[in-house]
Amino acid sequence: MPLFELVIALLVAGALLSAWARHISVPYPALLALSGAGLALLPRMPSVTLDPELALALFVAPVLLDAAFDSSPRDLKRHWRAVVGLAVAAVAATIGAVAAVARLCVPGLPWPAAIALGAIVAPPDAAAATAVLKQMRPPHRLLVILEGESLFNDASALLVYRLAVAAAVAGSFSAWSALPLLAVVSLGSVLVGAVLSRLLLFIVGRIRDVATSVIIQFVTTFAVWILAERLRLSGIITIVTFAILTARSAPARMPARLRIPSYAVWEVVVFVLNVLAFILVGLQLRPILQRLDRPELFDYLATAAAVCALVIIVRMLWALAYAFAERWPRQHQAHPRSGPRDSLRSAIAIGWSGMRGIVTLAAGLALPGGFPGRDLVLFTAFCVVLVTLVLQGGTLAPLMRLLRLEDDGAIEGEIRHARAETARAALKALQGTRGSGIALLTRKYEARLRRADGSRPAAPEDVDEVPVYTEALRRAYEAERRKLIELRASGVIGDDAFHRVEQELDWAEMHAEAQLGTA
Repeated sequence: MPLFELVIALLVAGALLSAWARHISVPYPALLALSGAGLALLPRMPSVTLDPELALALFVAPVLLDAAFDSSPRDLKRHWRAVVGLAVAAVAATIGAVAAVARLCVPGLPWPAAIALGAIVAPPDAAAATAVLKQMRPPHRLLVILEGESLFNDASALLVYRLAVAAAVAGSFSAWSALPLLAVVSLGSVLVGAVLSRLLLFIVGRIRDVATSVIIQFVTTFAVWILAERLRLSGIITIVTFAILTARSAPARMPARLRIPSYAVWEVVVFVLNVLAFILVGLQLRPILQRLDRPELFDYLATAAAVCALVIIVRMLWALAYAFAERWPRQHQAHPRSGPRDSLRSAIAIGWSGMRGIVTLAAGLALPGGFPGRDLVLFTAFCVVLVTLVLQGGTLAPLMRLLRLEDDGAIEGEIRHARAETARAALKALQGTRGSGIALLTRKYEARLRRADGSRPAAPEDVDEVPVYTEALRRAYEAERRKLIELRASGVIGDDAFHRVEQELDWAEMHAEAQLGTA
C-alpha cells in the first residue's frame, strides 16, 4: 500500500480510536500506541526514514507551544515546589536510574547513549493523563501540577538529551564546560522568545483574515524553533517563553472571529501529529525487528521491561516521598491545607499519571543514524510509551474512582466571579447611553449578573437591529474583555477560568455579529 494511502487510512482510524477512547475513558494515545505496535508486526509495510532534525521541530514545537499557551503562571507559582520537584528532580532521578540499568543490561552501551535513553523516557506527557482526569473532575491542583510538570520536564529532559547526543557523537564530554554554556543558552533562549513574542503580537494585531491568521501562527511556531536552533539556543525554552508571553497579550489583540477557528485548528493539528508520530515509530520499528535474531530480541525485551518498570517505580516513589516531606511542616499548623490521607491519595494519582507520549517518540526518532545503540534506544522508548499508556492510562480512571479525589470547585468559583465582574463592566460601559434597545440590553446584562450571583431570571426577548444598539453592544463587549484580561493579569482568576469565560464571550460576540451584520 502506498505511504500516502496508509497515512490517510490511519488518520481515519485514529479519529475512530479517539472517539472510542473517550467512550471507555482511556487516553487516545494508548490506542494509537497499540496501532503503532501492530504496524511494526504487519508484513509489506513501507520503510520510512525521517530526518532527525525534522522530528523535534515537527512534533515537539507545535505540541509544546499548545501546552505552554494554556498554562497559568499564577497557578504554577502556587504549586511551584511540586512542579519543580517533578520536572527537574524526578526527571534527573529517572535519567540516572535508567542510564544505570541500561548499562547493567547492556554493558557495551556507552554512557552518553544510556543517558540519552534516560532523557528520552523521563518526561511524561500530561495530555494523556489530563484527557482522562478531566472526565473524572479531580481537584484543580492535580491538573495544574501535571500540566506544569509536562511543560517544564520536556525542557529539562531534552536539554540533557541534546548534551548526551552531542557527547555520543563527539565521543567526549566535559561537564565543567557544558554548565556555563547551558546557562548562556537558557538566558539567550528566554530573551529571543520574548523578542519574537512581541514581534508576533505586532503582526497579529493587523490581521483580519482567518486563513492568514492561522498560517501565520503555524509559520511563526516553526520559525521560532528553527531560529533558536540556528542560533545554537534551546528550541524548547524559546518556544515555552514565546508561548507564555504571547498568551498573556494575544486575547486583547485577536478578535473572536479569528480566535475560535484558530483554537479548533490547533486541536486538530495536535491530534494529527500524535497519529503521525505513532505511525512513523511503528514503521521504523519493523526493520529493527527484522534485523534481530531471537537472542537479541530477548535482550531487547529484557532491557525494555527493566526500563519500563523503573520509570514507573521511580515516579511513584518520588511522588510518595514528596507527599510525606511536604506534610511535615504542616503538622503544627492550625489549619493545614490538606490532611495526610488527601496528600497520600494525591501522590498516588500523580505518581500513576506518568504516561509517556509524543515527546518521547519524537526524541527517539530524532536520534541520528549512526548513534550508538540507536535500535535499542528506539525500541525501548516505544515500549515505555506503549506500556505506560496502556497500563497506566487504562487503569487511571478506575484508580481515580477508588481514590475518591473530588473537584474542589475552585475553577467554577472563579468562573462565576469572572462572569459577574465582566457583566458589571458591561453595565458600566452602557451607562448614559440612550436609544432603541439599550434598556433591554441593560436588562440582559443585569439578568446575567443575577445568574452569576445565583438566581436565574427569564431570558429577555430579541432586540431590533439599530446602529445605537450595535455601538453599545460593541462597547459592552470591549469592557467585558478588558475586565476579564484585568482579572487574569491581577491573579484574581487563573487561565482555566479565563479561557472558559473568554470562549463564552467569543461565541456571544460571534452570534451578535451574525445577527447584526457587523463582522
